Amino acid sequence: MMTCKEKALEWGLSIRTINNFCKQGKIPGAIKVNSRWQIPDDAKKPDDGRITSGKYTTSTEPQVLKTLPIGISDYARAQSEYYYVDKTLMIKDFLEQGNEVTLITRPRRFGKTINMSMMAEFFDITKDSKELFKDTKIMDTEYADQINQYPTIFISFAEAKRNKIEVVQRIKEQLQNVYDQYLHIFGNLTDFEKSNYQKIRKGLINSDDGNLSNVATALSFLMKILEKYYNKKVMVFIDEYDTPFIEANIGGFYDEIRDGLSSILHNALKTSTSLQYAMMTGIQRVAKENIFSDLNNLVVCTVKDPEYAEYFGFTEKETKEALEYYDLSLNNEVKSMYNGYRFGKYEIYNPWSVLNYASRKVLEPYWINTSSNEMIRKAMESSDDAFNRGYEELIQTGKLETLVRMETSFFETSTTENLWGLLVNAGYLTISKVISYQDGLYVVKVPNQEVQQEFQKLTAHYLKVAGTDLFTMFSALKRQKKEDFKDKYQKVLLTLPSYHDLKDENSYHMMVLGMCAWLCHDYKIISNREAGKGRCDIVLKARKENQISYILEFKYAKDSNTDLNELAKRAVEQIKDRKYDIELRGNVIYIGLAHYQKEVEIEWQEN
Repeated sequence: MMTCKEKALEWGLSIRTINNFCKQGKIPGAIKVNSRWQIPDDAKKPDDGRITSGKYTTSTEPQVLKTLPIGISDYARAQSEYYYVDKTLMIKDFLEQGNEVTLITRPRRFGKTINMSMMAEFFDITKDSKELFKDTKIMDTEYADQINQYPTIFISFAEAKRNKIEVVQRIKEQLQNVYDQYLHIFGNLTDFEKSNYQKIRKGLINSDDGNLSNVATALSFLMKILEKYYNKKVMVFIDEYDTPFIEANIGGFYDEIRDGLSSILHNALKTSTSLQYAMMTGIQRVAKENIFSDLNNLVVCTVKDPEYAEYFGFTEKETKEALEYYDLSLNNEVKSMYNGYRFGKYEIYNPWSVLNYASRKVLEPYWINTSSNEMIRKAMESSDDAFNRGYEELIQTGKLETLVRMETSFFETSTTENLWGLLVNAGYLTISKVISYQDGLYVVKVPNQEVQQEFQKLTAHYLKVAGTDLFTMFSALKRQKKEDFKDKYQKVLLTLPSYHDLKDENSYHMMVLGMCAWLCHDYKIISNREAGKGRCDIVLKARKENQISYILEFKYAKDSNTDLNELAKRAVEQIKDRKYDIELRGNVIYIGLAHYQKEVEIEWQEN
């Protein structure tokens, strides 16, 4: 007899697929011994209905595909009703590392909530989860007997958003839910415990007061009574713990909410003696000095760290299997759109986007439409000149070598390296190279085409220009609509922050950064580089043979008597005379732009 793992290697399938075959009775002679399947040595590989990859036996019966778990964050539903990527070995890592409190920072929509739900479902002493975890990877480990062995608290602050009242309401609702879950443990309290219970209960009921100080001990008290009732210490899982802090910073009530929420977490995670282990997830580390100072065995796992690296997002193998299951392939176009993240040593795909692509079968951005970039925009508004210089280099070259701090909140310590850390933690950038772990020096880059589109919005905000204006201007340029391009360019000039006289650093600077953000996928943008017999201002070198390339030359008049039309023509003649197009192939359009203050004339010629 052979194990599922051995048959999986023999047949070139996943262990989960072999387990499913056994459950469905597709392997004659397969029997279950204890919790594991045993398969006859001479068993034949059954038909699983998939024929697109060439690896499986053809079936004439249509396969009923599992529903995609888009928007499903509850482990029990996802595992039993939907296509599920098994991440249960995260439980093994959690127990083996044995850290008192673990904080994992990851971008939004990378599986934080469903993983926390999985952890809570596995440990919760009030549940019988064996059926849910049957045939998952964790049940093939020595930790299978830890299932449903601990009193467990699972709360999520993911919906603690908008104004202060609503943020407090959502937090108190989460606390109300766990108190209701364990209502049966409050029947044998001492007089002092009853008094504390009533105070906390009153604070929780009064959820519209915008006040968290009256529930500062809500979690720690519940943990104490749970330990007393079950005679076991408590597992605590807090999902999106930093959302209230981020929302408060955006909304301007950070100082009003910070102390109350910090006290809730501090009392539960630092001073409580009833804690077994805790895990929190979020985008960044916040309230460092209140919650985490002097906390024993705290581990902060950012995207650069090896711990838990493969459990958030899809690995390439998981992405390939998921797409093939839904009759799609993992080609270079998919990779360039959704790949590019590096967590620890793993290349990671955006799971939200991969699942949406599998559902709609349209290769387009999905992740950038799931949330506002207001947090990033507000952080960038308070940036210094060092960050601005780095941002412009990033946009123009596609990468940046810089100091990055991912363990500290930018909203508490507003340094340039913390802002780069926020961009990495939030998924806008990824680490492509480590220069020095000790110094925190890395090379960062925009991970993929999907996120590049988000940088178009950020760059427009950075330039203080409407993103739609830049989009329509560059769209007109690509479609060779001269008059439309001129109209949009003129409109953009009128909105540019500038001195009384429009200087070249305003319009030229805007054009370079905008082109790098909007057109880098289709063109190689070359700025102020020597070509032919001089230095051209901007060259858009087409990446595909059938595309038209562009050369732009900027001129600036010093007085109102200058003939801008004539000046624009001279700009084009300069392009030709100095042979700026010497390295270009195919059709080229020469564009001369002549300016006086906010006025512009454009000469447009094709070679």
